Amino acid sequence: MRILAVYCHPLAGSYCAALRDRALQALRDGGHEVELLDLYAEGFDPVLSPQERSTYLADTAANLTAVQRHVDLLRWAEGLLFVFPTWFYGPPAMLKGWLERTWLPGVAFRVPARKGERAGAAGLQNIRWLGCITTSGAPWWWLVMMGDPGRRLFMRGLRALFARRCRTLWLQLFNMNNATEDERLRFLDRVGHRLSLVR
Repeated sequence: MRILAVYCHPLAGSYCAALRDRALQALRDGGHEVELLDLYAEGFDPVLSPQERSTYLADTAANLTAVQRHVDLLRWAEGLLFVFPTWFYGPPAMLKGWLERTWLPGVAFRVPARKGERAGAAGLQNIRWLGCITTSGAPWWWLVMMGDPGRRLFMRGLRALFARRCRTLWLQLFNMNNATEDERLRFLDRVGHRLSLVR
């Protein structure tokens, strides 16, 4: 597959960076063509400006020019991999801003033309595999009690915009703040193994 990996963490030497590297190596060893978007490294601006908001529906083409390379990669990809930490029950603001600025009408979905019309059709039907690798300071039971909003965003909200039979993979290291070195190494191995099985 052609896989677009979207990575989001501000620290170059973070554990998330190790997860990213292990995942990318496994995918490339599996024969996949992988492109990496490192949002912090490239200095992506996650802020939806007043001008972009005013043209969001009225003139979407105007908003495309600022993020054209990212949109082209979304349209090129057959698989999407996100690697990020879970902060305050969801992805970092940088990643959320990337979604808001690049997953535009006519790219990721179609806005209903009139009231009562069915919700917009999935615009990224080229995506047939979705993977997410994340860490969280909270234990699993706390996130479940909170409704697991981060997982729901990716596995339900975004997944609805992809191919009908899109396969998914969610890997999360819980209780990251108290994880031992052995637990972190085991999770790295798990990421490598699961990503090596992607077809």
